[in-house]
Amino acid sequence: MRPAGTGTGAAVVEFTNTSGGTCVLTGHPTVAGAGNGSPEMNVPLTVKQSGATASVTVAPGGKAWVKLTFVQVQGEGDGYCVSGSAPVLYPTMVVGLPGSGAHQVALDDGQFAECDDTVTVTAVSAVKPS
Repeated sequence: MRPAGTGTGAAVVEFTNTSGGTCVLTGHPTVAGAGNGSPEMNVPLTVKQSGATASVTVAPGGKAWVKLTFVQVQGEGDGYCVSGSAPVLYPTMVVGLPGSGAHQVALDDGQFAECDDTVTVTAVSAVKPS
């Protein structure tokens, strides 16, 4: 989901258990911008954790979610950061999910645009965040 204005305000990331067994996830993800869309060119972001953690049991075919909220790029066109830093665009993000490795994610439309190399993340949840 993308609020009005330039840049990515927030993104809800959905994970599906594709294994044949149940898994348990707990904690907050790590997040890195994938330079040129390549996970090998990760730029780790500063993660601010939001919400309490709880164990989430995910059955085969089941889902879990996290929400990423970025420092929004302001204005139109190239935009600007309130802090004075330059906005950065990433075609994809690499989200490290506790107990499940790292996963490359993209927006349905466009790129991730953010300021200050910072993202606020929710803990893994069995309920899709709004």
